Amino acid sequence: MLKDLMVHLDESQRTSARLALAVTLSRRHKARLTGVFGQRAAALQVGVVASWPPEEYTQSAAVVRARFEEVAGSLERHEWHDINRGGDAELLRQIVDCSRYGDLMILGQHDESSHAFVPPELSEAVVTGAGRPILIVPYSGTFPDVGHRPLIAWNGSPEAARALNGAIPIIAGCKEAIVVSSNTSYEEAKAASVRVEQHLACHGVTARSSFLVVDEVGVMDSLLNQVTDEGADLLVMGAHGQPGLPSFSRGAGTRHILRHMTVPVLMAA
Repeated sequence: MLKDLMVHLDESQRTSARLALAVTLSRRHKARLTGVFGQRAAALQVGVVASWPPEEYTQSAAVVRARFEEVAGSLERHEWHDINRGGDAELLRQIVDCSRYGDLMILGQHDESSHAFVPPELSEAVVTGAGRPILIVPYSGTFPDVGHRPLIAWNGSPEAARALNGAIPIIAGCKEAIVVSSNTSYEEAKAASVRVEQHLACHGVTARSSFLVVDEVGVMDSLLNQVTDEGADLLVMGAHGQPGLPSFSRGAGTRHILRHMTVPVLMAA
């Protein structure tokens, strides 16, 4: 069950998109929503300023909080939490730590073409360090809701299992789930997919399977292509896979998806 959701907020334009999605999910699950504000203090050297937080940071927090209260005010339960840190290392540490106290944290994809209000590695740091499922929202596109047509990347790893388990409350009642199974042999991939389908059926989720051969070039791009071809509105995957499986090699697949994602991605490590 999802009863305690968090959404990372900053001054970026995409904050509104992930906040709207967070409110939709909170309303659907009757969950508490905590707005977690955390961003860099522009042009300031943390530890050298005369006082903290600086006025610019305080003003930014006030603007974002007003937006949060306006959008989330209709929820039964909502809270505000200000990380109140400007240095990259401490900002990352605090957001990762905060993420451990909820059922799901919602973050934004890093946009290399715009001003970075947070460290570029935020999403990966939270995914790999929180111990909770993390939902990352792309920096472009409109996503009013997710989970009605999920695509689940499965390779039998502990990370994939945790991502699947974390996604079940979101995809329950979906029209259809697509399980994309990867393995060194078609037979093993097919057998694994059948077991995933059976598990999902116990939760009332109808699924069908597709397969990827793990030694083919560009398997992550193939996965993203399937997301598009299937019209999926959510990609579910483990942040790291079993060592030795090139389709979800440790770290590489995570970073590739985080750079090139086209729909929200639910990851777990």
